[in-house]
Amino acid sequence: MATPYKPRRGGPRNARADRIARRLGWFGLGMGLAQIVAPRAVCRLVGLPPAPTLTRLCGVRQIASGLAILTQARRAPWLNARIAGDVLDLAGLAVTAGAVSSANGRRISVSMAAVAGITALDVYCSRELTEQRKPPPKHVHATIAVDRPPEELYRFWRDLQNLPTIMPHLKSVQVLDGNRSRWSARGQRGSVIVWDSEMIDDRLNERLAWRSLEQSRVYNAGSVQFAPIAGARGTRVSVELLYDPPAGTLGASLAKLIGKDPGNEIRADLEAFKRLMESPQSAPARLGSGERRNTNF
Repeated sequence: MATPYKPRRGGPRNARADRIARRLGWFGLGMGLAQIVAPRAVCRLVGLPPAPTLTRLCGVRQIASGLAILTQARRAPWLNARIAGDVLDLAGLAVTAGAVSSANGRRISVSMAAVAGITALDVYCSRELTEQRKPPPKHVHATIAVDRPPEELYRFWRDLQNLPTIMPHLKSVQVLDGNRSRWSARGQRGSVIVWDSEMIDDRLNERLAWRSLEQSRVYNAGSVQFAPIAGARGTRVSVELLYDPPAGTLGASLAKLIGKDPGNEIRADLEAFKRLMESPQSAPARLGSGERRNTNF
């Protein structure tokens, strides 16, 4: 049973950025080696007055960043370091341009254009590879057998306002229209997390699926499936959750709601759900009353 998920941006664009980053790493190695071996020739080529010591230091920086880009799994931080060095190079070239002859000034202008182009590539690769490194959403799946017919369990779940009854971290679920609802959950230190969801699959007595709306601050999706157990009384209830906690305080609040081990959490909560539904007090008439119980889900 697949929970719907909108894939992250990635794929070919990230692969292209990675290839460009590697080429920038090799370029940095070559440039750095030239600056160390022949600093005066590099200065003449660029149009700068001879400065061997400073040029060699720049070469060491180029080699260090180039090696890191080529050898480290996370290239983005080293590309950011290159960007800082590029900015310093551009500033130095700009200051020097006004103090040299017109011929050397033209060479410096060409050099500034080249450095600016490399800086743009560094920025592009850093941004793309940073997005690539963002981890995928977390996925949780659990199944349990409940000694109740599918239509009864479906009826409970379809009335979304019942969910805080079995999910104590939820403050409320407000139905906005036939498919949309507003969820409120308790976060850290009394904070409240609110998001809007939509029902995207509704098969009578079989399956329900929902996901947060595009404008929501958090991404989460879920589904629940009710399948009669062949040759036995009862229903197999399968729940899948997909969530993408953002960084910062909001993400910490969501992590608190989900728990350190979400797989074990949902399995324990399904056991509590089973006890609730199989108890004599769980007749359909009472399930729709919105009565709160102290069980987990």
